[in-house]
Amino acid sequence: MPSSSPGRLRRFFAGDVWYSFRRSPMAIVAAAIALVCFFCAVFAEFVAPHNPFDLATLELMDARLPPVWMEGGAIKYLLGTDDQGRDILSALMYGARISLFVGLASVMLSLVFGVSMGLLAGFVGGRVDALIMRVCDVMLSFPSILVALLISGVGHAAFPNAQGGLAFGVLTLAIALTGWVQYARTVRGSTMVERNKEYVQAARVIGVSSWRIMRRHVLPNVLGPVLVLATIQVAAAIITEATLSFLGVGVPPTSPSLGTLIRVGNDFMYSGEWWIMIWPGVMLVLIALSVNLLGDWLRDALNPRLR
Repeated sequence: MPSSSPGRLRRFFAGDVWYSFRRSPMAIVAAAIALVCFFCAVFAEFVAPHNPFDLATLELMDARLPPVWMEGGAIKYLLGTDDQGRDILSALMYGARISLFVGLASVMLSLVFGVSMGLLAGFVGGRVDALIMRVCDVMLSFPSILVALLISGVGHAAFPNAQGGLAFGVLTLAIALTGWVQYARTVRGSTMVERNKEYVQAARVIGVSSWRIMRRHVLPNVLGPVLVLATIQVAAAIITEATLSFLGVGVPPTSPSLGTLIRVGNDFMYSGEWWIMIWPGVMLVLIALSVNLLGDWLRDALNPRLR
């Protein structure tokens, strides 16, 4: 067992995926940008120069300071400050953490539920397949952002004083319920192809249960497209969270994400303090673009026809 991990690492670095990554400058740049953003978000307490949400450290006299290269800027606030004197650079790191957490959690939840439904529909078929697909059709008939906005709004109305974990849970659930359909439809199509292959028929002949066949044999063979879709969906989930927070039905105001920072900065855009909104927007674009580029590269790397 101890030697299995080094062996897997050697096979990975000698495989086609790593070779494709090394040969793609776009993938390397996107991975570097995504890694820096994720690192700064996860370790914000150690990387950020200030804690922008510690009220004891805020100075209202430092409010609306421009970036350091502009007249009136201060060296300790590289990207300027907002209307409450919070350091923009530090707020970006803390806000990106919340956006990434909600995005990743919602994608994981929708992936687990969507893959389970797609696997069940494709393998069992019949009325089960028809019922699950009709539910998917109903979900696809509404814009995803509208469904997320409705669910999040209902959650806020049901729990008006929700704070912390409950508010994040409602937001994560709202985004996850709009994203599971794509996983279900993708896995269903792949499962319908795999269930008629020889190895599945052989497993049925020797008496292997349907649950074990789905879990141990079919599922590993349909995960390739799911991984690509999940990578791209992370960016979509982060943008959806930012949209909901911008509309005021996202995370609590005490824990603002990138969407909340953009909404706050929008109020000062026409008064000249452009940096309050521009920098959170740039951060959101960098994260979404880098993750999307990695998803595109992964799709090409895992598809032999595109090599």
